[in-house]
Amino acid sequence: MKNMKNEQVRKQILNSFLENLSGIADKEYQRRVWIRGEGPECDDFTDTVCDYFDLEEPIFEDTSAYALTERQKTLIIEFRQMFREFSNNHDFPEEFIDSPEWNEIVKMAKEVLKAFGYEEGKKFSL
Repeated sequence: MKNMKNEQVRKQILNSFLENLSGIADKEYQRRVWIRGEGPECDDFTDTVCDYFDLEEPIFEDTSAYALTERQKTLIIEFRQMFREFSNNHDFPEEFIDSPEWNEIVKMAKEVLKAFGYEEGKKFSL
């Protein structure tokens, strides 16, 4: 029973991680929610950054428990480094959303999602 519960928790963490990443990969979402404040979602760049790093932590603590492929691990490590550096130096989406640096972040987030076979609205399974 404990293993089943742990697996459910891992699935939930991974699904939340990928859902958060899908917001980073979607500029229209960012313009609508982060900049214009239009719902129904209630989110901003700071929340997205905090959620990303909170959700990635358990995944990085035990990548084998999440059955990540080498490609998935490599991509999320690259993305983490890129996103951390960017988010440490930028706070206001209005100022960076059209920058070449942010375009690279968006592109890399899409690549990570693709490596996981993530489709919005569909739950990921381990």
